[in-house]
Amino acid sequence: MVLATEQAQASRDPQWLPAVQRPAIEFPLTPLTVTAGAIPENLQGTLYRNGPGRMVRSGQPTGHWFDGDGAVLAVHFGRSPDQPQGPPQARATYRMVQTAAYEQEEAADRWLFANYGQLAPKPWWQRVGRDLKNAANTSVLPWGDRLLALWEGGWPHALDLDNLTTISPDSLDGVLKPGQAFSAHPKVDPTTGEIYNFGVLPGPRPKLNLLRFDRAGRLLNQRQLPLPSLSLIHDCVLAGPYLVFCIPPLSLELLPALLNFKCFSDAMKWQGDRSTQVWFVDRETLTLAATIEAEPWFQWHFGNGWQNPDRSVSLTMARYPDFATNQHLKEAASGKITTLAASQYVELRFDLQRRQLLETRILFDRHSDFPTVAPSEVGSLSRYSYFSAHRPDLDRPAAFKQEQFGTIARHDAQTDRITYASLESGCYPSEPLFVADPAGDGRSGWILSVVYDGNRDCSDLRIWQSDRLDDAPIARLAFPHPINLGFHGVWHPKSTS
Repeated sequence: MVLATEQAQASRDPQWLPAVQRPAIEFPLTPLTVTAGAIPENLQGTLYRNGPGRMVRSGQPTGHWFDGDGAVLAVHFGRSPDQPQGPPQARATYRMVQTAAYEQEEAADRWLFANYGQLAPKPWWQRVGRDLKNAANTSVLPWGDRLLALWEGGWPHALDLDNLTTISPDSLDGVLKPGQAFSAHPKVDPTTGEIYNFGVLPGPRPKLNLLRFDRAGRLLNQRQLPLPSLSLIHDCVLAGPYLVFCIPPLSLELLPALLNFKCFSDAMKWQGDRSTQVWFVDRETLTLAATIEAEPWFQWHFGNGWQNPDRSVSLTMARYPDFATNQHLKEAASGKITTLAASQYVELRFDLQRRQLLETRILFDRHSDFPTVAPSEVGSLSRYSYFSAHRPDLDRPAAFKQEQFGTIARHDAQTDRITYASLESGCYPSEPLFVADPAGDGRSGWILSVVYDGNRDCSDLRIWQSDRLDDAPIARLAFPHPINLGFHGVWHPKSTS
């Protein structure tokens, strides 16, 4: 009976699918209605989020969730100039990133270009040597007077900070050369404001291009480190004096990928008999300080990193046993998911002197991802981490294989306690984002998440007190149209100068 019920459930389209497949419904700057609670007085700034906004053209879905064209959301919090003493208000806008490829495909109303998970619909000899489409769909980064829409395989696209109008691809004042990438996971030092990022340089002799900028976006130094092979490096983490990379045992079938016989996703092969390489890069010089080989795993995202008093280094991450997560995300584009991919949220401790992985602690033994900490604690020991997870009532793999994350959770490193936010069944929250209360110590504040309600086909922004995640949100703000399920976001505080 249980199996029959699960098969019947699997035959229906999941409730989250409209928020993946439906083209993003753009809207200009629009006041948001507060439907419950009140906006916190000190919440002054902008929430930016990015994610795929165009997944289907002429009935043809993309090959992978990572292929959808980027759609950026901005929610501006502040007081009305007409009522400076009035209550806080919020305005929002949602816009597609107008990349050159997006505009061409929009005009043709069909896919024209290759991407991470799909080939261009052309004869193979016309695909050879063609670059992948820059989808500008993964994350965002405020950069001076503009907002960068990030995609890990190429240049960022500059947008207007207020209305999200697309300006142009951005070389960061000539730092990025043609063909160089600026990943979607930069890291910001909370003390110095320095910005670290990287890009993989493909080819027969692949390299990791490391970049370090000051808080104003001026390049401080740059270095290229040879990679042992062309792997998938999605994220990095600050840990005390180090910038750390975990290079998984993936190998790219180089010739089929370069000749566009296979898309990049299909050309990546898991080699579970090899080690994961953990690189510890000196943050000042960008030189390789240590390399440690460990058992094979894959991770998309880190939570945090820090150096311990004994000079060992600890990292937290959503760790997968293999690369099945990639196939799972490919299937999510169509809503027909048959591949189970489950992570564990873990803490790893490394001895750099002896080049050893000393300890692995499982912090959360259920599938989760998108871990984050308070920005003031990036690179140092943090008590709380927040992440997306499945609802605790989904206790069987078959029950959550077809589901997207249905709640957000907090891990307390002092007590090992897990606290869940209370969301209704059929609701799907975005990556939780910690926003510090400017009147606090940097560790108190709010958790913001854009929630798609599949029961009513609508979206709202929910705000929780960070230390009362299991209480009801202190505010809910309704969007005029549903917001597509996305990937990453950032909080940009209002300037006090």
